[in-house]
Amino acid sequence: MQETQPPPHRKRARLVVPSRSDRLLKNFTELVGGPLGKRSAPGLIAPGFFTVERVLVILTVLAALAGIAVKNYCRVNGWATPSQFYSTCYSDFPELFRSRGLGDGVFPFFTAGALFEYPVLMGLIAGATAWLLPGTGVTDERVLGYFDLNAALVAAVWIVTVLATARMAGRRPWDAAMVALAPGIILAGMINWDMWAVALLALGMYFFSKEQLVLAGIFIGLGTATKLYPVLVFGAIFLLALRSGRVRAFLVPAAAAVGTWLAVNVPFALRDRSGWTYFFEFSQDRTAGFSSPWFAYNLVAERLRAGVLTPETINTLALNLFLLACVAIAVLALTAPSRPRLAQLTFLIVAAFILTNKVYSPQFVIWLVPLLALARPRWRDFLIWQSIEGLHWAAIWMYLGQMTSGGPSQHNIDMPYYVLAVAAHMLATAYLMLRVVFDIWDPRSDPIRRHFADDPQGGPFDGAPDRLRLDILRPAASVLPWQKADRNA
Repeated sequence: MQETQPPPHRKRARLVVPSRSDRLLKNFTELVGGPLGKRSAPGLIAPGFFTVERVLVILTVLAALAGIAVKNYCRVNGWATPSQFYSTCYSDFPELFRSRGLGDGVFPFFTAGALFEYPVLMGLIAGATAWLLPGTGVTDERVLGYFDLNAALVAAVWIVTVLATARMAGRRPWDAAMVALAPGIILAGMINWDMWAVALLALGMYFFSKEQLVLAGIFIGLGTATKLYPVLVFGAIFLLALRSGRVRAFLVPAAAAVGTWLAVNVPFALRDRSGWTYFFEFSQDRTAGFSSPWFAYNLVAERLRAGVLTPETINTLALNLFLLACVAIAVLALTAPSRPRLAQLTFLIVAAFILTNKVYSPQFVIWLVPLLALARPRWRDFLIWQSIEGLHWAAIWMYLGQMTSGGPSQHNIDMPYYVLAVAAHMLATAYLMLRVVFDIWDPRSDPIRRHFADDPQGGPFDGAPDRLRLDILRPAASVLPWQKADRNA
């Protein structure tokens, strides 16, 4: 397959070809004629119909069809417990359609007294897709239609995510194939509406990479109104603003994001305060969620007849551990010999949040896929991580099948194996974090900077000199904002 040709009015640049730059993919290309030849010039040759982006869209559509096929048992036989767990086809779409009144006309944040445990924009998506369905009541046909409609919309925003990732990858648009073909998204993308937040964050980062700061803030604000995690990107932007001295690059998108979030939330907070605050109260009061380290700890503690952690204790420990991780990331960002890239810091912060949070739903894996494709596009590490996440995905459904079936133990997964799957998922994520940390400290191992790029997603930070860099071992070698003024004095 040839590469895309840039528009005539832009300067043409060679693209980085995976079959040349990634050793694992180079071996697999033998099935299709071997790696691209040295005399070819990707990015300079007109590819015909099959441009990079069109191929990525085709791959995403095929992956989305595979994701729907994973749920096919439930689509045919219905979403019943425990068969939906044993068949690994559980989805929140039919569950919430039945249990939250969506099938009976309840519209989250509009219907008086309705409680919905998700942020405002996600509630509006859930209500709007139910409102679009013909008919009334919770019938099997409407449950299936609700799933199919939301699955189709997830596929659409998945394509948006892939294209945004490709367009902000600079000379490496093929890295977005990780997002297009990610097993984690195929398995978990149709569970909930998280892909909407993933797409909005991807769009926000894309506009930031193009230095359209207001648009970046608007999309990040919309993402935060859908799922809270997109706001974590501002931690990375703030650290890079400190290091480069380009504070406006933080203030403008942050102000736009706050304004957008308020514009979405304030009308509903004023209209129905109890319904609006329910999400925050639910998040604060809920016990440890499945597959979080705190849930796994409590399972082991119960088996050993030791003391379990209360929700209040878990809240405190989770928050403090996340803050400690953020402090460590900040130290890394301000002391690394070279300025970290935006995607690297964002990946570290979001991964730290996932590892310390008291909830880890199976679909949370999709938060990290686009970030890893930008932070460390190495297929070997990516596929190992996705394989382990796939094992964890299967383990949680088998464990839930055990909890809800009451059947013989030989047909269920026992608790220790489930805890091991949780531990494996955590270790795999921590391993990726360590690899990103090594890339930050030694840019020679960074796949992006090895191809003479600085920070394709960095926007205002791309190529920026240091204004603040701390050297703990040699304080005299630190770069400080007032040094130039001192020298002139």
